[in-house]
Amino acid sequence: MLKTQAKYSLGQVVRHKRHPFRGVVFDVDPRFNNTEEWYQSIPEELRPSKDQPYYHLLAENETSYYIAYVSEQNLLPDTSGEPVDHPDIADLFGPFRDGQYPLHFQLN
Repeated sequence: MLKTQAKYSLGQVVRHKRHPFRGVVFDVDPRFNNTEEWYQSIPEELRPSKDQPYYHLLAENETSYYIAYVSEQNLLPDTSGEPVDHPDIADLFGPFRDGQYPLHFQLN
């Protein structure tokens, strides 16, 4: 069954359930929209369903910044209250406040 409503919103800080990284949501796909090669690279026992929202994150871990693509089932809200330091955040969002980043632009 296709889940059509995203749990997390643009500008929200989230963290991965299994891996030590967190990030800011900057885009959401209502269902999987990446390559089959990428999908098959996930170990089968950990491979999430394609029929759920997938999130594009400006992500960080202890050593680097990057873009992550993560299924909704593998995310949790980040409750640390700490900002994310990804260098591209300022291109899309305003200053961190109340646990979230406001968008710089209006969506249609």
